[in-house]
Amino acid sequence: MNRNENSSNVLVLASTSPRRRQLLEKAGIDFIVDTQEVDESPLPNEQPAELVSRLAKLKAQAVKNRHPKQFVLGADTVVILGQKIFGKPHSMLEATDFLRQLSGRTHKVLTGVAIISADNVLKNWVATTSVAFRQLDDDAIQRYFEHTSPLDKAGAYGIQDHGELIVESISGSLSNIIGLPVEDVLFHLASLGFTNKPT
Repeated sequence: MNRNENSSNVLVLASTSPRRRQLLEKAGIDFIVDTQEVDESPLPNEQPAELVSRLAKLKAQAVKNRHPKQFVLGADTVVILGQKIFGKPHSMLEATDFLRQLSGRTHKVLTGVAIISADNVLKNWVATTSVAFRQLDDDAIQRYFEHTSPLDKAGAYGIQDHGELIVESISGSLSNIIGLPVEDVLFHLASLGFTNKPT
């Protein structure tokens, strides 16, 4: 749902993620999309939660410069096992290796979120969900990949895409695993005065 840019109370999504767009649409939020490439390399000794928080804010601030009178939402999601970060795999071989490492273990999905209001008030936080994987052999991994493409997903999987084939259980927000903790986003948007009124 794309709102007229001239509205004084419009949400600008600073992300190209189709899953974040779908989550906002399902929640009934009108928005436009505008993005800015940023350097996503971790800083020396930067912890995963610090990384996603910083990148979400960086993405939001970069886009806010072009939309000074609008609400801007930035986000960044990673999968972590211990302190190891699993981003998007660069190949099917790497995707297979990711799921081998996650097999039979519980990992965390971290999403850093930054909302900058129309009057430049910043809300910046990290949502965490725990995900327990089933025991997966290579045949099970390949069967899962027959149902979804892992290359555009952190950790090489999407729980919304036949996740029952690989996921045993979750603890926390389901939407956070998909890419955006929608319940938290709606709460903070409301607290900042975003009304989502139709134009």
